[in-house]
Amino acid sequence: MRTELVIPGLPCRDLDDVLPFYAALGFDVTYRQERPSPYAVVRRGGIELHFFSIPEFDPANSMGSVCILVPDTGALHSAFAAGLRAAFGKLPVSGIPRMTRPRRRQGTPAGFTVVDPGGNWLRISRHADDGDEPAVSEGRLARAVAAAARQADSRGDESAGIRVLENGLARHADAPPVQRLPALVYLAELRLRTGDREAAAALLAEVGALDLSAADREALTTDLATAGELAADLGA
Repeated sequence: MRTELVIPGLPCRDLDDVLPFYAALGFDVTYRQERPSPYAVVRRGGIELHFFSIPEFDPANSMGSVCILVPDTGALHSAFAAGLRAAFGKLPVSGIPRMTRPRRRQGTPAGFTVVDPGGNWLRISRHADDGDEPAVSEGRLARAVAAAARQADSRGDESAGIRVLENGLARHADAPPVQRLPALVYLAELRLRTGDREAAAALLAEVGALDLSAADREALTTDLATAGELAADLGA
């Protein structure tokens, strides 16, 4: 028995703007037409998206938004990131297109966001029935990171995210290194997103100077890997 199926139709300026991007993410182009109007379909597993082009369309003004639920946001992000690096040489973290990193966000499920070349937001989260959503740590800086992610990743307001993190780091300057590092790394990422490479480099230098135990480093594997990726982006 067939069930209901919803397929979003998303705008773009030109099909050739969006289709190479989705090919890098691992999508197949399953349909394309140029007349009577440009239209295309891409599919990756259970994710199907339809696109129509409007020559005068401005991606910066797009209000296209799609929520996508997947079993494992980390695995999908890794696959997307590998494809983008292979196709374009780097992971776009600012402007249009861009992709955020998986992160727990205050009041919303953990996940990440892809903004495609048409300015459409793909909001990718984990299925709620795939286990309990991990709780945000009770550490005050962890709560600041989650609040900043809600502003910067969910709403696209990097300036607000930066303010939340800077205020949190100032208020909890005595927090142990294992708690400070995730906030510093995320702040460096947001500074890089906004084009402030000097501030991002200074924050990563602060991260490198933190005194971490072996247990701390094991617990912070993901954040340390992110710091390494940001440093590589700065060196490019």
